[in-house]
Amino acid sequence: MLQDMNWFRSFKRTLRQLPGSLASYNSLDFFPLTKTADRYSREKFGFDIRAGINVALLAFPQGMAYAMIAGLPVSYGIYGATVASIIGSIFAGSRFIMHGPSNATSVMLLSVFAALGVTQEEKLALLPLLLLMVGFFLFVGAYLRVGNLIQYISRSVIVGYVTAAAVLIISNQSRKVLGFDFEETATTFFDVAILTVKNLDQTQWSSALIGALSLCVYLVLRKTVRFLPNVAMTLLVMSFVTHFLVAAGLPPVVLLDSVAPGDWRVTIPAVNFADVQLLLSAALALALLCGLEGISIGKAMAARSGERLSVNQEMFSIGAANLACAYLSGMSSSGSLTRSALSWASNSRTPLAGIITGTICLIGVFAVGPVIGYIPQTTLAVLIVVIGFSLINREQIRIVLRATRSDASTFFVTLAAGLLFPLDLAIYLGAATSIAFFIHKVSAPEMVEYKFDEEGRLTELAANQKRPDPEISIVHVEGDLFFGASDLFLEQMRRICEEENLRVVVLKMRNARHLDATSVMTLQDLIRYMRDMNRLLLVSEARKDVIRIFKKSGLLETIGRENIFPDVSQNPTLSTARALKRAAQIIGDKKAKVSVYYDKTKEEERKDKKTQKSTSAD
Repeated sequence: MLQDMNWFRSFKRTLRQLPGSLASYNSLDFFPLTKTADRYSREKFGFDIRAGINVALLAFPQGMAYAMIAGLPVSYGIYGATVASIIGSIFAGSRFIMHGPSNATSVMLLSVFAALGVTQEEKLALLPLLLLMVGFFLFVGAYLRVGNLIQYISRSVIVGYVTAAAVLIISNQSRKVLGFDFEETATTFFDVAILTVKNLDQTQWSSALIGALSLCVYLVLRKTVRFLPNVAMTLLVMSFVTHFLVAAGLPPVVLLDSVAPGDWRVTIPAVNFADVQLLLSAALALALLCGLEGISIGKAMAARSGERLSVNQEMFSIGAANLACAYLSGMSSSGSLTRSALSWASNSRTPLAGIITGTICLIGVFAVGPVIGYIPQTTLAVLIVVIGFSLINREQIRIVLRATRSDASTFFVTLAAGLLFPLDLAIYLGAATSIAFFIHKVSAPEMVEYKFDEEGRLTELAANQKRPDPEISIVHVEGDLFFGASDLFLEQMRRICEEENLRVVVLKMRNARHLDATSVMTLQDLIRYMRDMNRLLLVSEARKDVIRIFKKSGLLETIGRENIFPDVSQNPTLSTARALKRAAQIIGDKKAKVSVYYDKTKEEERKDKKTQKSTSAD
């Protein structure tokens, strides 16, 4: 036991002595692991080990799949998952982003090189330079704090892009499932679909059979043994099944190439003006996508955990991961939603979990790499198709389409561009559309706490003034509450919710305007955060347009119909007074001094006069 403690103290001391003295520059920390070491413990290390192992069992086969999506040898995906996990986590400021190849960036690589019309050999020669440029753009963006500006690009762009990418993934892998390929260059979804239909007569029934069996095995494993890494298990099972079927007389099927650890080499990007000019637009689009995807994932995980995310530090770490992949035979790196969610579900505590993931993948290169050549290509293609279908998030699409016209328009522009043109153009068009809508309705919400005074009027709470009841807060929102303002709104609300004695927040939304899909998702994040902290959100003075968006997006049921109080135009304070009554009932303190006053409407005054007359008559 004493030896274990000495080992652990030595580990922490080593981390502190690493070159972290460079410290921070322009809000960037060049070696944040030193801060991690200062607060590290054996308990955190145990959680990080478990999370790192769980994610590695997913990252290794995913790396192979993403390389195949990008049209690269599977070794590039495995090396990319290894290198990006280690290097990205070294420079990460949080535990929320698991670095490595992703669906979105893999499809972008496929689309970019298809649009350039280069051969496989030329593609592998240009890839290091492309990654070097992506890393450089991300570094510059992090230094200039561009990460703070990403919030002004609607999540509808990401939803539209990912949906288009999913459709392209499914169509592009269909021919591999059926056992044929075509020599013609296909740059868009429609090109791929047309060529696939034309070549259906080349279908190999043996490959289609293995594909069908692979799908059955995966579905059975996912339903019966969810605790196992089902993707890796499917690849293992189908390798044995295919071997025995071929031995029994089944026509041979295409197998993946083995990964020989000795072939892993350093790749020096060949920098020349002509190639830089050729790749400039693609590198900018890929850097924007990496930043958008990684930061969106990190913010979503951070919101669920009630923590804050340094977006520029995370952009810096994604840039470092791409730069390392440029020199170590990797592929484009971002944040992976599935791996990040698995890491969070496994209770990772620090970025060290990502380093552990990369280290295990490195061991896998030497232990598993040589036997990858036994895996049928069609099995991996089937798993990629399954992943493609999982990317089509119906819930998010429904919210985007029903929330506002601007969200729906942004989604359709991005989706249509992704299906009709190369995907880098889709990112540009989607972002431009999103920013155009932002400029049209730009604003920042003003949030002020209110109270009922002794005369029953709603008045602002002074800066240093305490609430009449510490368990109830009345917050007034003034201004536009759309995707550009949602982060600020969430941050301010979380600060209010951190009050120790607070139990109920009454959100006055009479003057909250321009709600959209992003603000609906933000309110969902806020409600989850408040419920985790045993707090409840009530909405008062909700106008018809706000209630309409709540109802269409499904947020009405999430908040609870009994917790929403519509606006009464004749009496602005009546709705909040009713919400305050509800708050008093919720806290269950009969002695709570919650004074509820409101001006009576004309209808109520008439009823009161009738009651008084009948009482006098009696």
